[in-house]
Amino acid sequence: MSTLQDRRLALQTLAATVTGAAWPAAMAQADWPKGGAIKLIVPFTAGSGTDVLARTVGEKLGSALGTQVVIENKPGAGGTLGAALVAKAPADGYTLLVHSSGHVVNPALYPKLPYDTLKDLAGITPLASLPNVLVVPPSNGIKDVADLVARAKAKPGMFYASAGNGSATHMNAEKFRVAAGISAQHVPFRGTPEAMTETIAGRTDWFFAPLVSALPLIKDGKLQALAVGTAARSPVLPNVPSIAEAGLPNAAYTFWVGLFAPARTPRAIIDRLHDEVARVLALPDVKERLDKLGANAMPMAQQAFEKYLDEETTSAAQLVQAAGIKLE
Repeated sequence: MSTLQDRRLALQTLAATVTGAAWPAAMAQADWPKGGAIKLIVPFTAGSGTDVLARTVGEKLGSALGTQVVIENKPGAGGTLGAALVAKAPADGYTLLVHSSGHVVNPALYPKLPYDTLKDLAGITPLASLPNVLVVPPSNGIKDVADLVARAKAKPGMFYASAGNGSATHMNAEKFRVAAGISAQHVPFRGTPEAMTETIAGRTDWFFAPLVSALPLIKDGKLQALAVGTAARSPVLPNVPSIAEAGLPNAAYTFWVGLFAPARTPRAIIDRLHDEVARVLALPDVKERLDKLGANAMPMAQQAFEKYLDEETTSAAQLVQAAGIKLE
């Protein structure tokens, strides 16, 4: 065989190899979504901050993809039940996870998780960040953050609510507790609505509630807002100080919500989801909705999100150790 023939054969072989490798990805993108609805698994109860954002984005995402997007709430065990369900689901783009920043806390809290947080779930993109807000029942007469801290130091034994072990509401409360140098008993609930109900009733003393969920109750006077849990104030509560302005900058916490898929999901599907979500977040009516909720769109390149998840997992483990958090 001549040298020219050798080159032609080599080029044909290379072309066939490249085409063969690209074919599954191209077919995945061409065929998806086709047929059934896409499920967005939310590992918290309806009405939680994560759930509200999933529904805000999910409806528009369905229209963009030309299919139905269904929200399924699978609460329990700090969001690990829903996350495990998606980690073990077929990697075909039809079962996805919408989780909060509590997702990166769980490896430090649950040493025997039935999935690997970073290896079994692929981060597609954050959806938005949103502040928690430190709320108390109006009946307890607490005037501000300094008053709450003073009471907790004078009479240890306060109870604080959360939407579950390892949730963003739990971590924000722990950052606050450590920064303020107080002790308090953690009372985890099944979700945000239950935690707010118990705080309104005065059976728990305080709660770092997602602002998107607590805002109507604050406006109705059923909950009193002492501070938002971020370093800066929220435009939707302009008269409420940030936790940093209240004298505890180390208590500031970023509560984010992101979209995930089973790790083996074809790259073409992940890229399509990433791009469609970015377009949804840029829609004027979605931006207006997020503004009213006090949330900020948080688009990020997929590779950057994966790096962010790795860094956040390390940071969360350090917080769990510093705060001495242990599940009973």
